[in-house]
Amino acid sequence: MYPSEPPFLRIQFYLTAPYPCSYLEGREARSQVAAPAHLIGQTAYSQLIREGFRRSGHYTYRPHCYGCKLCVPVRIEVGGFRPNRSQRRNFRHNQSLAASILPLEFRDEHYELYRRYQRARHTGGGMDLDDSEQYMQFLLSSQVDTSLVEFRDAGRLVMVAVVDRVEDGLSAVYTFFDPELERRGFGTYAVLWQIELARRLELPYLYLGYWIKESGKMAYKSNFKPLQGLVEGRWTEIE
Repeated sequence: MYPSEPPFLRIQFYLTAPYPCSYLEGREARSQVAAPAHLIGQTAYSQLIREGFRRSGHYTYRPHCYGCKLCVPVRIEVGGFRPNRSQRRNFRHNQSLAASILPLEFRDEHYELYRRYQRARHTGGGMDLDDSEQYMQFLLSSQVDTSLVEFRDAGRLVMVAVVDRVEDGLSAVYTFFDPELERRGFGTYAVLWQIELARRLELPYLYLGYWIKESGKMAYKSNFKPLQGLVEGRWTEIE
């Protein structure tokens, strides 16, 4: 099926045991995992992300829940994207931010910002207790083309985004920011910035992971149009 990369043919897929769903209370979730991790390099991952997979460190997975198909992989069509009024205002208000693309390396300043973000936004979810080793496994372990993007305002670190480059686009892996500045809308700005980066690189898509219509945490993704979703094996525009 993928003759261009024979190792892909040796990748196997298995199902995890059920675990509590992170997005819908009272639901159980399962994931389909691609393994072994060392075979999933740049080409293989580019193929997998088009099939709805996502990565967390070296862990490559997609939702595979019995009786539930609410998790929809989504991507923004960069060429057709036109910011709405709110997004244009957000972009203008955050023009003071200076972005730097950095190698995937541990920095104490980034880790401290990550800890503050998790304590403020995800208390009790487990990630607020991540030590430096767990942080590195989650965000700094990669076998694909990954960059750290740090954003500073007058020299002050305010946001960090982890971004993968795949064959047909960019993938927004994770973004964390100063929780004291939540009103600045940094999450929206990070997506807008990555759309512009994809446009400069002449890449057609920005992958945003999964979207659940019923999840308030994911509602912001539907504000970026045209948004495509992988439904029944085909990428189609979500109305």
